[in-house]
Order: sequence, then C-alpha cells, then structure tokens
Amino acid sequence: MRKSKSLQAAKGGASPSLTVDALVVGAGPVGLAAALQLDAIGYHVVIAAPPVRAADRRTAALLAGSVDFLKRLGAWDAIAGAAPVKSLRIVDATRRLVRAPEVLFHASEIGLEAFGSNVANAAITAALEARCSQRRIGRIASSVERVEASDARVVARLDDGAAMNALLVVAADGRQSRVRQCIGITTVDWRYDQSALVANLSHTLPHEDTSTEFHTEHGPFTLVPLPGHRSSLVWVDRPAEAERRARLAQEALATEIEAQSSSILGETSVEGPAQVFPLSGMGATAFAKRRCVLVGEAAHLFPPIGAQGLNLGYRDVAALGEVLADRPTDPGDADRLKDYDRARRSDIYTRTAAVDALNRTLLTGFLPVQALRGLGLFLLDRVPAIRQMVMRGGIALST
Repeated sequence: MRKSKSLQAAKGGASPSLTVDALVVGAGPVGLAAALQLDAIGYHVVIAAPPVRAADRRTAALLAGSVDFLKRLGAWDAIAGAAPVKSLRIVDATRRLVRAPEVLFHASEIGLEAFGSNVANAAITAALEARCSQRRIGRIASSVERVEASDARVVARLDDGAAMNALLVVAADGRQSRVRQCIGITTVDWRYDQSALVANLSHTLPHEDTSTEFHTEHGPFTLVPLPGHRSSLVWVDRPAEAERRARLAQEALATEIEAQSSSILGETSVEGPAQVFPLSGMGATAFAKRRCVLVGEAAHLFPPIGAQGLNLGYRDVAALGEVLADRPTDPGDADRLKDYDRARRSDIYTRTAAVDALNRTLLTGFLPVQALRGLGLFLLDRVPAIRQMVMRGGIALST
C-alpha cells in the first residue's frame, strides 16, 4: 500500500473503512519507537492507545545500542536529563562464606565513551511522542478490545465500537496484551518473592558517572547516575521489607539507603515518594502469529536486573525493522513474521535465562552455586577477553 500522510480518519477518530499498513497497539516507549521505525521504512502507520497513563517516576538505563537506535529514529536529541554511565561496579555485599570479588567495568575498555545513559521514562516517552507528531503519525485515543486475524488482514475492534483494518499489527500493549490473547499466543509466567523499591536521590558526593550494584542475599541494590549529584535507586528485597521502607519518612529511608550503600555517595536525600513494584517474569511462547508481532512487555517481562527490560524491547523493534527493511508490499507476510519470530527467540530466551539465573544465585544459600557465581565474577574481573565479550554483548542492539 502506498503510504499517505493524510491521516484525517485516524486523527479524527477511527473508521470501519480505514485501512493502514501497520497498526501499533500501545503508546509506551516501545510502541512509539515501533511506530517511528515502521514510518521510517515507508509504511502508513497508526497508533491506537488510550490517552491516560499513570505517573511514572522510574528511570531506564538505556544501553549504547538503544541510544544509537533512538538517534536513528530522530528522537534522542529531544530527550532531556540523560546522564551517561561510563563505568559499572558490582559489589558482593552478602554475608556468606563464599563472596565474589568487586568488579569494575569501564566503557573505555571497549572503545566507548559510555555504556549508555540513564533517563527518566517520562522523558523518553515525551521525546518519542514529539517525534511521532513531527512525522504526522496518526494516533487514535482508544483501546483495542480484540483483533480478528485472517490470511489477508487483521481487523482491530476498538472500545468505541469502531474498527480498523491493518496488514500488520504490532502488539506493544504490555504484559496483559489483548492482541496476544486474541491470536492465541500463550505465556510462561513466574513470580519472585521480591519487590523493587524505586526512588530518585540527591547526594553530597559525586557518582563519577558510575553505576554501582550491591548484591545482597535478597537481591541487588543498584544506584544509577542522574545529572548532577543525583542518582536513581532500585532496591530489590523481600516484599515486606520493600513495603516497610516505602512507608518510612524520607529522612529515615535516606538513612537506610546510606547504610546499605556504605555512604559511597555521602549524605543522601530522597526526592519524592518511593514506589514499590512486585517482581515477576514472563515469556511468550511465540513472538509472531497471524499478521501480529509482539514487542516489549507483550513479549517478555524481566525483573529490573541487568538493564534488560526496555533495551530488549528496542532490540525487538530493531529486529522488526531489519526483517522489513526492504519494505515488502505486505508487511504482515507470513514468511517475514517467521523470520521475526526466529530472530527473537534465541535472544529473548537467552537473556531471560541469564537474568533469572543471576537473580536466583543471589537468593540461594546453596554453597556450590555461590561458588560458581563467585568464579564467574572472578573471571570477569581477571580475564580481558571475557570482560570485553560480556560488555560488547550486553550493549549491542543487534542479535
């Protein structure tokens, strides 16, 4: 279908007769990026998503591959408040018999100025929305209630009773994806006996562009740089402890943060209320089916460990762009979708297993597992070839 910039039907409300090349369901940072990627290839794209979102005070550590990807989409320069992450430190703060050595990685070891940047989620979304507006990508302020897929097209039924026809549907509608449910893709779900307390901090000592992750018996305690003498905190612990800390006065919470971090950032102040998120994981059993593809949390869900969540979503979108790079007439062609599914399986499953294993090695009291974890960190500390392989693999966008 020839792309048209005349999107009056999309901008003014859905029409049963409106047909587009691609319908992106969801307007989070992954869905918006998917719309821009398909628009850049040359497809007529429309986004469908309700207008109201809960306030999100979280930040995302965007790795270098994701930063480059957002630059190619023309969105990066509009992102405000990005802080570079030039070094990564891992500290074993457990009190167990077998403890791993401290490991410090520098981006300069692999020829980079920074591993990536830490950015507020709201700033990423705002920049992507502005870029979509510049590109005149249509948006419908409605939810997709269900999709009906056939060999020729997908009909998306909206919550206002209207419908849209699309050759391809990109499901970026989150963990409870309606699209995924409608096309019959199942998931494997699991939960951890952990919750993450998330907050932004100000402090008296400089972070020196270094992200520090303290490994404790109940999960990682991570400080990631923000601009100036500020950092974002992700503190993973037992749910009851996370909830208890969230109820503390800000001064009392700051005291506990300083104690857990050995005051490496000096005196600490908590900016605004802390948020608590229960930890769980999810993986789809397929990533494409019947003219629909899954991206972001519709395809996978991670605990906030290793900066994989949003970055993996951008790897999904980049992979979809590679599959459709020569702009086939039918973006929902079954063979193209098989290529996408094949491209994502190994990457998603491998990273899911790695993050899950890292988290569980912190929780186990089984001595041989602790020893293996310590050996792994020792090799990362002492063997340059392994260090560089892990660093390059972690930040790359392509699989």
